[in-house]
Amino acid sequence: MAVTASLNMARLISGPSATSFTTTARLPPKTLSSNFSIAAPLRLSFRPSRLRCATTSPLRTPICATISVGDKLPESTFSFLDSADEVQTITVSDLIKGKKAILFAVPGAFTPTCSQKHLPGFVEKSGELKAKGIDTIACISVNDAFVMKAWKEDLKIVDEVLLLSDGNGDFTRAIGAELDLSDKPVGLGVRSRRYALLAEDGVVKVLNLEEGGAFTVSSAEDMLKAL
Repeated sequence: MAVTASLNMARLISGPSATSFTTTARLPPKTLSSNFSIAAPLRLSFRPSRLRCATTSPLRTPICATISVGDKLPESTFSFLDSADEVQTITVSDLIKGKKAILFAVPGAFTPTCSQKHLPGFVEKSGELKAKGIDTIACISVNDAFVMKAWKEDLKIVDEVLLLSDGNGDFTRAIGAELDLSDKPVGLGVRSRRYALLAEDGVVKVLNLEEGGAFTVSSAEDMLKAL
């Protein structure tokens, strides 16, 4: 009986000790869990900043370009096909030096808004614009000269408006009016934003620059109002 009592007593004494050891062994995971929970707020504080920036910055970006009112237009070279379908070139200075000129740009020849509204509007109002002192009206697009000639013939334009190719986008980049449409399924790539500007002897007097390909402030009517 004494032996049995001693064994029971030993078990009772060893029981709490084992329990204490087990509790101690579980402390490291708790410590690790505590450390992990400290890192969590750091991640949470970073994510809102990134999302806020990505969400709000486009809304705060003004419509702008490298060129602005009061600037001199950069030198560049446009191309076009003459009546014999020979490629000809003309520089910005030759086009507008000593003249009052309206240059307007479209995202692409044969595209709906450009073909149905923007270019036809300037053709229709060309007489009124020239009556107000405009010497040259030119449509610029990042298309090749062959496409621009075909577009001109399709719309039955004679000489009311010059259709000029900025095929490599040199002039468009120089004034900061690029429009990246690479994500569109029709494969337009990088084109020009829609705009209309008035230049006198090469100096910008009026600049109506659209947001992307929108058509709200760059029509022939808008330019007539500005004259």
